[in-house]
Amino acid sequence: MAEETKREPQPGDIDYPLHSEKTIGRYFRDMVAIDPDHEFVVYPDRDLRWTYKDFDERTDALAKGLLAIGMKPGDHLGVWARNIPDWLTFMYATAKVGIVMVTVNPVYKGHEVAYVLKQSDMKALCIIDAYRDVDYIKIIRELVPESLEQPRGFLDSEEFPCLKNLIYMGPEKHRGFYSVPELMLLGQHRPDSDLEWAEAQFDNNDVVMMQYTSGTTGYPKGVMLTHRNILNNGFFIGEGQKLGPDDRVCLPVPFFHCFGCVLGVMANLTHRSTMIIVEDFNASLVLQAVHKERATALYGVPTMFIAELNHPEFDQYDLTSLRTGIMAGSPCPPDTMREVMERMHMRDVTICYGLTETSPVFTQTSADDDIMHKCETVGKKHPPVDVRVIDPDDGHICGPGEHGELCCKGYNVMKGYYKMPEETARAIDADGYLHSGDLGTVDEDGYYRVTGRIKDMIIRGGENIYPLEIENFLLGMPEILDAQVVGAPDEKYGEIVVAFVRVHPGHEDLTEDDVRQWSIPRIARYKVPKRVFIVDDFPMTPSMKIQKFKLREMAAELVGAAK
Repeated sequence: MAEETKREPQPGDIDYPLHSEKTIGRYFRDMVAIDPDHEFVVYPDRDLRWTYKDFDERTDALAKGLLAIGMKPGDHLGVWARNIPDWLTFMYATAKVGIVMVTVNPVYKGHEVAYVLKQSDMKALCIIDAYRDVDYIKIIRELVPESLEQPRGFLDSEEFPCLKNLIYMGPEKHRGFYSVPELMLLGQHRPDSDLEWAEAQFDNNDVVMMQYTSGTTGYPKGVMLTHRNILNNGFFIGEGQKLGPDDRVCLPVPFFHCFGCVLGVMANLTHRSTMIIVEDFNASLVLQAVHKERATALYGVPTMFIAELNHPEFDQYDLTSLRTGIMAGSPCPPDTMREVMERMHMRDVTICYGLTETSPVFTQTSADDDIMHKCETVGKKHPPVDVRVIDPDDGHICGPGEHGELCCKGYNVMKGYYKMPEETARAIDADGYLHSGDLGTVDEDGYYRVTGRIKDMIIRGGENIYPLEIENFLLGMPEILDAQVVGAPDEKYGEIVVAFVRVHPGHEDLTEDDVRQWSIPRIARYKVPKRVFIVDDFPMTPSMKIQKFKLREMAAELVGAAK
């Protein structure tokens, strides 16, 4: 086994010890040695159960299989799939031998996949057959027609010159593709010295994963994350929940996104917990999984928890085993938080905040925080990072209560955007602080609040309006279940405030005038939404984040059409 390379202190490092300076593969082997028969992965809908030992052997075989077909440390391998079991197998197999895993959004279509294939210099791509309305096989045949004519392992694509291997994540055979069983068989016939050779070629400061930002603005950027980044981030996330080996964590969130593969997979690894996986979010399947497997923690974005709480058969499930979990992605309405803590028994639920570029979490509420702090703040900074609120105009460090941009510095900051040095320089300043693009404040007790995106800030007649403030205000109206606020162009004021709201069942007759009349005596007049649109749902990304840019487009169109 190769020796780990100890990272030397860097100028400006925060003087706080990290949990580990190991690679993910080495760390996982240590966890296996402690209790090899402890359950690691469970898929309750098909009764698939892998112990730490089972998973170690499976990932060793796949890792050697990848080496056997010509992959080597530093190569890029893409995984384009929903949360199937072998998504995790590829994640750990690549980490063990220094291959960089490129996560591909499962709802991407042809032009988006083509962009990631080319921009990432992908050498291998692993796919399933289809997901929702996306036919993966058909798309790859159209993008890489050579795959139908050339033998597998010898792919020579004119459009994607780096791409040499196609892998089908299943037992079926497709021309030009390796199947997972074939790779496993190849690996089982290779010596362990192959793994030892590969492990000697990299250390924990090397990139282990590239995640492409959602692309809500401009082209997606490949965020390079190291073993050191995500393994330690997972540890501090798990500490915030007080996780341990007895915990069973239900994960219905996507693996291609940091919520699944860091907050979920890495936090479970560092605390030797068990993962209970729901392959694709469905409120009924989540409730069944918690009930059947006696889950102690549950992850999700607020819309997921709202769907679970409003499920018609909610009361038929025993959720008393739940204790903690994570709610992230967007602010949680206070009533929803209260119901999660009381009706779902998640008294120790925590809120996490960060972004892909920060591995991703750098602030988190504690299990012991009260409901006010869990709803109104994103908690305190993780111990090993430095978080500042910086004025975006003149760069001064903001004091308590003063609005500025949330920025952080520490072990968790990405290595950079792949092949985008100018974008990287814009994101990370000369002092090493990653600029989030989010506006926020910090109070005297060290709790951070997010008040909106810099680009989302509404300027109405010279007045700065923070959408999150208006959203939280609107949630105080009894009929409103959820609210999103954006700006729309206006000739007189520059911008006007537009609200999109979802209503509680039984209040479908709520009108725009009702909302405005309720708001006028309760909030400054310039903050009152000029237009209010009642909607069934908000446009969402596959990682369940609300797409504000689409709401802005809708607002501009709807307001313009009414003139």
